[in-house]
Amino acid sequence: MRFYQKTDTLYQLTFSFCKRFLPLYGDRTVDQMVQAARSGKQNIIEGTEDGVTSTEMELKLINVARSSLQELRADYEDYIKSRHLQLWGKNHPRYIPLLNFCRVNNDYAAYKPFIYRWTAEEFCNTAITLLHITDRMMCRYLEHLQKAFIEQGGIKERMYAARTGYRRQQDELIKRLQEENNELKAENERLRNELLIMKNK
Repeated sequence: MRFYQKTDTLYQLTFSFCKRFLPLYGDRTVDQMVQAARSGKQNIIEGTEDGVTSTEMELKLINVARSSLQELRADYEDYIKSRHLQLWGKNHPRYIPLLNFCRVNNDYAAYKPFIYRWTAEEFCNTAITLLHITDRMMCRYLEHLQKAFIEQGGIKERMYAARTGYRRQQDELIKRLQEENNELKAENERLRNELLIMKNK
């Protein structure tokens, strides 16, 4: 999934950002940001793996991933505010080029050449833009999952329906065979009685 690739990129970017712009020791923000980025990535992996057997669990874990990434975005925004940097809005001359770059590029390789060249402001705005795009992609995926879950049920629910449907078919078949067997027994008894009558004449 493309949004997973973006979360993997965000994890690596966040690690590099913390290494460059935050103290290595004594700042809880470092652990908080790296953990949020890792949680976002990891819960997507676990969610898609669990989605093989449980759509409901996939929905829960991807929502957890989304919450973690929202926390990460808030940390980047706090950094900008606390350092009196500029958060690039739609009217900023670099906003559209950055938006297009982040939309097209999912892999870390596209961002790697810039990690030691960006200023803190450029780094934060890149991460925030990437986080907004990733969040929208995850929202669309969650909507798709929720719709499928409502219309078709989860995988466990579909398996249960298949099992109960199969059992119902088997029960109906057994019932029909028993009825046919009873009819054959009755027919056999009738023919036996007719033979006895014919012999006694």
